[in-house]
Amino acid sequence: MELNQFSRGFAEFLDSEDPLNKYKKEFYVKDNVYYMDGNSLGLLSKRSEKTLLTLLESWKEYGIDGWTKGEYPWFYLSENLGVMCAPLVGANSNEVIITGSTTGNLHQLLATFYRPQGNRTKIVADELNFPSDLYAIQSQITLHGLSTAEHLVLVKSEDGQTINEDRVIEAMTDDVALVLLPSILYRSGQILDMEKLTKAAHERGILIGFDLCHSIGAIPHSLHEIGVDFAFWCNYKHLNGGPGAVAGLFVHENHLGKTPGLLGWFGSDKSKQFDLEIEMTPSTTVGAYQLGTPHILSLAPLYGSLELFNEVGINAIRDKSLKLTNYMITLIEHELNEYGFKFGNPVEEQARGGHIFLVHDEAARICKALKEQGVVPDFRAPNGIRLAPVALYSSYTDVWETVQILSAIMGDQTYKQFENHRDVIA
Repeated sequence: MELNQFSRGFAEFLDSEDPLNKYKKEFYVKDNVYYMDGNSLGLLSKRSEKTLLTLLESWKEYGIDGWTKGEYPWFYLSENLGVMCAPLVGANSNEVIITGSTTGNLHQLLATFYRPQGNRTKIVADELNFPSDLYAIQSQITLHGLSTAEHLVLVKSEDGQTINEDRVIEAMTDDVALVLLPSILYRSGQILDMEKLTKAAHERGILIGFDLCHSIGAIPHSLHEIGVDFAFWCNYKHLNGGPGAVAGLFVHENHLGKTPGLLGWFGSDKSKQFDLEIEMTPSTTVGAYQLGTPHILSLAPLYGSLELFNEVGINAIRDKSLKLTNYMITLIEHELNEYGFKFGNPVEEQARGGHIFLVHDEAARICKALKEQGVVPDFRAPNGIRLAPVALYSSYTDVWETVQILSAIMGDQTYKQFENHRDVIA
């Protein structure tokens, strides 16, 4: 008997055919809770828990000797994690380091690569980028004694949700020193064509970097091959590194050997670091971009997570992610077309990241109603709902249940019991 494609039975059939479905048991997923917020904070995996406890045990067992002893010696942890992470961004092992925070790493990269000289003094960004990136850009421009009103060029969105890449390229004029863009827009999930934009920037003698916060762990990358100058990201979203997880950065090997804009002792050549000389000898790898002592216990969960990602492979993860979001779009179009929802995300696969972005005037109260019914969404002011079924721990049945709950909330108008404004944390 042929299954109705909108039935729960069809979702269960898709799960039975899914080669990644077995990985759901690797995560702490609550019964009757449909977690659709992995693009803000990924769930804890049992492998991450294990590596965290292992690192904690090494502190207990070895004390200060944990820097060089144990299963994961602390002194080399950031570099070793960089090697594990490199395949996810399409980089060589000497181009990736796990260190710092997202915004701290951006400041380091801007301090290194933004060197306004002569006519080239401007930075091009987009108005839909995550605000922290824009704050960092403004700060660095100001530190050079320049006016942000004059030297920060924000490419405008034509529809409020997406960025036209041709408009970005038009902004790459001969007074631009650097371009900084997201690989995936955090609200709409639009994927920008990094290869096209990098080629255009370099043809004009402009350096270009990308914020990978919403793409790493969700889509494949080819940073080295396409020649991106630098990139940075957090590791607590799709990579499930835990709240406050240590971040990461990439610098193309063409730039290695250049002294970073900001120096700190953990950026030293490791063989010379404890010589403690007044004049620093920076590492010849991207390790030079480190500053202070690594946060070992915040690095630890990422070890287990990256083991899992490298076992599964980013291409398999992307394939399932697209299938999950395609399925969600199909169900939403079938179940919710009378309730005023609009898709703010691109529908085309090549332009869509790992989440769906629904636009609705009652978005804040709808999110609260969903949460009360066991669905964990993400509200984005003023009127956006992000839903992220994650390949490693979301099932097709989870997607089906999420849409059914959303349909019921709209049908009986239970969302009207809630106020239509965000809580302290949206």
